[in-house]
Amino acid sequence: MKHRIVVLGAGYAGAYVAGTLARRLSPADTEITVVNAVPDFVQRMRLHQLAAGRHVDAPRLADVFAGTGIRLRVARVTVVDPERQVVAVADDGGGGELGYDTLVYALGSRGAGLAVPGAAEHAFDVAARPSALRLRERLDSMVGMVGQDRGEGGRVVVVGDGLTGIETATEIAEARPGLSVTLVARDELGARLSAGARSHLRQACDRLGITVLEHTIVEAVEATRVLCADGTALASGATVWAAGFAVSPIAAVAGLEVTESGQIVVDRTMRSVSHPNVYAVGDSAYAIGDNGRPLPMSCASAACIGRQAVEAIVGRLTGRAIANTTLIYTLNHISLGRRDGILQMIGDEGQAKPKYLGGRKVARVKAGILAMSLWATSHPTFGMPGRKRHLAGGPRTRPTSTVADTAAQQATHATP
Repeated sequence: MKHRIVVLGAGYAGAYVAGTLARRLSPADTEITVVNAVPDFVQRMRLHQLAAGRHVDAPRLADVFAGTGIRLRVARVTVVDPERQVVAVADDGGGGELGYDTLVYALGSRGAGLAVPGAAEHAFDVAARPSALRLRERLDSMVGMVGQDRGEGGRVVVVGDGLTGIETATEIAEARPGLSVTLVARDELGARLSAGARSHLRQACDRLGITVLEHTIVEAVEATRVLCADGTALASGATVWAAGFAVSPIAAVAGLEVTESGQIVVDRTMRSVSHPNVYAVGDSAYAIGDNGRPLPMSCASAACIGRQAVEAIVGRLTGRAIANTTLIYTLNHISLGRRDGILQMIGDEGQAKPKYLGGRKVARVKAGILAMSLWATSHPTFGMPGRKRHLAGGPRTRPTSTVADTAAQQATHATP
């Protein structure tokens, strides 16, 4: 029997890992199944652009994986049972169970902070394509409300000044100049950026007419206003919640070792420290970078985490040495609408370096990165070698923990 590899999630990390494994492992020995809740690939890095009104491609995963040998199951993951090594899924046909020998957990993250009263009922987010499209519809309807008076009907409030909040606020302000946009920051605007980058960001907000409220905490969201801790009430026709991300509770419920936030604790090779035939990639993984600090939830982190997971899976299954890939987070690339952006360098301590780049060229580079990411995802086995790796010992080899693996896990990783 073939060794069964099941990949949960076909975002940037999951699609990359599945495609690269298909490129490097012999189909005579392995079968790879990808489970994804929707039939299309979602360009999550561009969802704020989709919400603001831009066209954003969503390739069908059946086309993406065509000819690769990868099996696609469009279904929602409901339960992971690592003891029985099965995954329960639900779909239009009622669902079922998938058995695995190696599991790659790449279910990503979703909007966080919706426990704030009223946020779940009244706020929009750009963490998924359906929610981004709902926000787009709302913004479309608001354009017709904008007339002589800019009451709550023409006002957009974006809560959260992380990268997602900044990109969402600036994109909406540029694409919908008739709307009034307010960006609510818990601390100083762009607090994690260098002084120069913060100044550039502030100038961009001024140029786009964005009102910035700093050192402000939102206590509740209502249908037509946002209530702040200092008593301020902000009129809002559309409130966008961008105050962080959280992961699915599925891994925690399954009994995998996770952090308080629900991320799966992994070793240097992205293997679960509690279940050696489970790997976590993307936002689902609590991975320690080469600087000794946790890698942040980001596409850049997903790329290096995914590369390391592939090296580990291929190495263990084929009996070869596992290469240690670089695990570093070196920069933040922030879009400020179509024509402006910030590239902020990050130091070894996880802090912003004084050096940054800003302006139209940065925006063009970011657009190029997004285009390349889509192309790479749409061609998961590009450059497929003529000779693929066979499993050590024949098909259906189950990965096992070595003494060195166990010692390394115990010495360098512990649940926070």
